[in-house]
Amino acid sequence: MKALLCKEFGPPETLSYEEIEDPVLKEGHIIVDIHSASVNFPDVLMIEDKYQFKPPLPFAPGGEASGVISEIGDGVEGFNVGDRVIASSGWGSFAEKILVDPNALTIIPDQMDHNTAAAFLMTYGTSHHALKDRADIKEGESLLVLGAAGGVGLAAVELGKAMGAKVIAAASSEEKLQTCKEHGADEVLLYPSGKMDRDQQKKLSDDIKELTNGQGADVVYDPVGGDYAEPALRATAWEGRYLVVGFAAGDIPKIPLNLALLKGCQIVGVFWGAFKGREVEAHNANVDELLKLYGDGHLKPHISSIYSLEEGSKAISDLAERKARGKVIVQVRA
Repeated sequence: MKALLCKEFGPPETLSYEEIEDPVLKEGHIIVDIHSASVNFPDVLMIEDKYQFKPPLPFAPGGEASGVISEIGDGVEGFNVGDRVIASSGWGSFAEKILVDPNALTIIPDQMDHNTAAAFLMTYGTSHHALKDRADIKEGESLLVLGAAGGVGLAAVELGKAMGAKVIAAASSEEKLQTCKEHGADEVLLYPSGKMDRDQQKKLSDDIKELTNGQGADVVYDPVGGDYAEPALRATAWEGRYLVVGFAAGDIPKIPLNLALLKGCQIVGVFWGAFKGREVEAHNANVDELLKLYGDGHLKPHISSIYSLEEGSKAISDLAERKARGKVIVQVRA
């Protein structure tokens, strides 16, 4: 089978597209023929040896895919050959086939195509867990989403609206903000791209407060980090919740903890991957809720570009360079 391999750690252009052996079926496992895979920020970190999970070299990146079950090992129940599934694999999905544990699979609804399925679970699962389980967001509260045009950002915009929040989408270009408006943002906020000086940081805080009638945001959803974190925390409301989702800007911020004291606010970590492994029943209930929201038309995954498997390194580059709006798809089978 064909696969896109990380054989040495480095930027996306170091990945190698080549022929490798098909996976061998094992007891208690399933083989999925992959149709589409999506790019997520952990893929960018993993190929550069910067992620907390470190698969042995060589490996195929790609933590999320959709496909069709082609083989089922002994001892597996609840699935059939021919089932269409989402595979939350962690890595290995930039390939034509993958061997997975059945617990990593979710049946795809009939109305969902493979590209949409590949773009769905990680971003919406992360944002749903963040807003529901970690922030306990309430109807009528204000939600500020940083990096709002990215995959998890747009998911947070849509889910925030579905949960009844006033959503403020912040991003680095007018084009990105237009995408946020199309996905339901009530207000949009343009901020500088890259490093910010103190004056720019203060302006960001002031702009957030202005959009929240001087109160600050009840919930801040931050997948960006870097220079954006402290000004967003400074513009968090009394007893607000600041959600630490990721660090797409590249730098892990050092937060003055006196801000949490002065605002009586919470700084809350969001690690969806650990949550779904530790709290399986709660995760499964969340997935059911997400699929219902999708079926009811509240969630519409935005796919900004589609690449072939051979072009997969370019797909990862788009995300690494923050060019993507919504999700980038690697289409393995047409």
